[in-house]
Amino acid sequence: MIVIDAASPTPPYEQLRAQLARQIQDRSLAVGTRLPTVRRLAADLGLAVNTVGRAYRELEEAGLIETRGRAGSFVTAAGDQALEQAHRAARDYATIIARSGIDPAEAIRIVQAALGQPATP
Repeated sequence: MIVIDAASPTPPYEQLRAQLARQIQDRSLAVGTRLPTVRRLAADLGLAVNTVGRAYRELEEAGLIETRGRAGSFVTAAGDQALEQAHRAARDYATIIARSGIDPAEAIRIVQAALGQPATP
């Protein structure tokens, strides 16, 4: 289920992109799942077609979905690859943090800043 918070400072396309990416990566959306058309999802969520189109384009650029012309957009197996890349990058980052002596709490704050998320106390 996708929920767009109109009061959020996060743009609707990013809320949609992030929620779909999360569902792909936690496998709520299985590989091969056909996504609703851009127009259908825009109508269902009360969003502009361009807003949904931008979210789909960014998911496609990330390799999480692929668009097959008029057949629609589908979840790709690359979602698993993207998750594996993230795990590998996290292991590499942890190694760098350990070698440099940076406090783990500070390392987490660095990641949160890089992700554009507020730091947790």
